Amino acid sequence: MKVKDVITLKEVGNDLNDGKVFYDKIESGVGDYFWDSLVADIESLIVYAGIHNKKYGLYRMFAKRFPYAIYYEIKGEIAYVVAVLPMRRDPLWIKRRIQQRR
Repeated sequence: MKVKDVITLKEVGNDLNDGKVFYDKIESGVGDYFWDSLVADIESLIVYAGIHNKKYGLYRMFAKRFPYAIYYEIKGEIAYVVAVLPMRRDPLWIKRRIQQRR
């Protein structure tokens, strides 16, 4: 499925910032690498949107370099990123977080 644009919800910025802060606490500079890596993964949806399995009613793409999942939906020719969440969290926490945004 070809999309023409990728749009993120404002909460996705918070998700990315939370991850950046977490990784910067582990080692300075890793947070920036996390941010850049996840943004690149999100941008890759322009090519790969729609090929992923669905979880919680959304497509779920696994990040390439970090244990995070990118949840998105496709409406028309636009991929909407709903959440970028750590896969190490409780699945019920992830499900609730996604439900709050839909």
